[in-house]
Amino acid sequence: MTAIRHLGRKSDVVLALRDADVIAAQLRQALAEASPQERPGLERAASLVESTAAASETRLRARWVRDRLAEAGFSGDITSVAAVKALRQAEPRLSLLAAVQLQKDAVTHPG
Repeated sequence: MTAIRHLGRKSDVVLALRDADVIAAQLRQALAEASPQERPGLERAASLVESTAAASETRLRARWVRDRLAEAGFSGDITSVAAVKALRQAEPRLSLLAAVQLQKDAVTHPG
């Protein structure tokens, strides 16, 4: 999931976008045409896509927060004020309210 940016405004919304259904359909098609040697890898890939597709939006937002914090070099306590600050520095257009809610999602759904 990537950041959704508004033109110069703070945002209280982070939108989760999913393409898992499209990817799953392509994997099913590939499995239908696969050789016996390709099947195990494609079956594993299909399983991973299905489990990812089943994740709730809250879990997706939590993963996005952890990814953004890691990319920003933050390795501290995710429940801390410093985590909110690091998230807002990584995503400057994120409002304080949104950053706190996203932090709560990440705390509720660890890794």
